[in-house]
Amino acid sequence: MRDGEQTPGVALTREKKLLIARALDEMKINVIEAGSAITSAGERESIKAVANAGLNAEICSYCRIVKSDIDHALECDVDSIHLVVPVSDLHIRTKIKKDRDTVRQIAADVTEYAKDHGLIVELSGEDSSRADLDFLKSVYSDGIAAGADRLCFCDTVGLLVPEKTTEIFRDLSSSLKAPISIHCHNDFGLATANTVAALAAGAKQAHVTINGLGERAGNASLEEVVMCLEWLYKYDTGIKHEQIYRISRLVSRLTGVPVSPNKALVGGNAFTHEAGIHVHGLLADKATYEPMSPEYIGRQRQIVLGKHAGRSSITLALKEMGLEADEVQTEEIFGRVKQMGDQGKHVTDADLQTIAETVLDIYKEPLVKLEEFTIVSGNRVTPTASIKLNVKDREIVQAGIGNGPVDAVINAIRRAVSACAEDVILEEYHVDAVTGGTDALVEVRVKLSKEGKSITASGARTDIIMASVEAVMNGLNRLVRAE
Repeated sequence: MRDGEQTPGVALTREKKLLIARALDEMKINVIEAGSAITSAGERESIKAVANAGLNAEICSYCRIVKSDIDHALECDVDSIHLVVPVSDLHIRTKIKKDRDTVRQIAADVTEYAKDHGLIVELSGEDSSRADLDFLKSVYSDGIAAGADRLCFCDTVGLLVPEKTTEIFRDLSSSLKAPISIHCHNDFGLATANTVAALAAGAKQAHVTINGLGERAGNASLEEVVMCLEWLYKYDTGIKHEQIYRISRLVSRLTGVPVSPNKALVGGNAFTHEAGIHVHGLLADKATYEPMSPEYIGRQRQIVLGKHAGRSSITLALKEMGLEADEVQTEEIFGRVKQMGDQGKHVTDADLQTIAETVLDIYKEPLVKLEEFTIVSGNRVTPTASIKLNVKDREIVQAGIGNGPVDAVINAIRRAVSACAEDVILEEYHVDAVTGGTDALVEVRVKLSKEGKSITASGARTDIIMASVEAVMNGLNRLVRAE
């Protein structure tokens, strides 16, 4: 399994690349394509940092069939190169303005040059799905003769269909004397299907990306390909699948590219259930409306509550929280949730727990209490927050900076509670104006997570900063209490 690909508008710092690379390595990814060394001095610095981080994975750099690209890759101490050769007549004629014979010769020469300098070479046919197959085979054969270790078929603009993919890879895997990889783009939404078809037909490696990131509509999604192989084909990939959700969230946070709510496996709605027949079925057997256990990829199921909630939803949500209620108590909780929903309020996990604890006559003292906070912000000052908390009967004073006053105060809270709630991640933050005007009542809803467990909480004030603090504090108390 191989991870890599550039995404438009995403420029990762060296530190961010290292964080992602270490997470991929821990996940047991075989090859990490860390970037293209020819891009810039800064990119070379990042690639070299990844290459020298002591990872088990093979570290690779993307290269064109230009010897200077190889030289720059060598500067970065990488193990291998992804040597990309335009193979379709369209790319040969319009992109590099050469002919087929010249491309074959250059590809072989550059492959030999890279091998002479000790690099592992994966020779890749760019736009293979629009190339003449016999010409593509000749490029591959020349590459093998020059020392290429692996080959790669690139569906550069996502034109393959699974049936054609199967036909092509049965041919290539049986006629070429080197392992071949598949690299699919998702322009028609078939990247995962084509990748799995290629692997079933003889491909030995798949090029994938976390969350399906990549040019245009992206590439084959690592989480989709891995789980198709593991769960549907019963094939052991060797990937630590229980880390899938964690690394998905990490990549989304570091790249700034949100994951669509309806994204397979890692989207916010993938294991979220609303009221009605689905939740009723889940009470009888989780498999009724879940293809697999969410814990398998490091997730938890979520129950959505509101005005459309049914009694089954309440019962299951309480069960997930470890709370028990008799029929009369459940009916009372159900009525209060309905009342909140009818008022247009989003019923969060924290709301439900508060209602349930009230009805069940349970009082749990908050472990994290807000004593006071101060914000300094303006157009010529870095937003800074100082905060005083009482954490498990211990007074803690901390400060934080951020991109704005809300970010600063949340960072300060996170630092203050690090002793009891380390690695808390703010996954989602929503603001809704409940009333109009400059003094409008606002509702802030947050989703916090820690070590795979996620909760939602809310706060409502006329002051957006206070509402944000209230929401985060409610969520933190839920997370700390759940441990």
